[in-house]
Amino acid sequence: DLHLSIRRQRQMCIRDRSIILGEQRMRVSELSQLTGISQNALNKIYHNKTKGIDFNTLNKLCNILKRNSQEIFEFTPD
Repeated sequence: DLHLSIRRQRQMCIRDRSIILGEQRMRVSELSQLTGISQNALNKIYHNKTKGIDFNTLNKLCNILKRNSQEIFEFTPD
């Protein structure tokens, strides 16, 4: 399965979305349009309310934001 496990995902959180989007001069609505990911799904990812994120979604975010996954997400051990 290409999803991060629930246990691992809970230890990963998105870095400051407002800074990432601000550097790109982009709103969530524009990110949604460019990636095809709904605003609701983007908000769930940001607030760590998902069971996981698939690699296709991660790839879309990395490509549009011009960042690698480590620059978007950070790992926080328990």
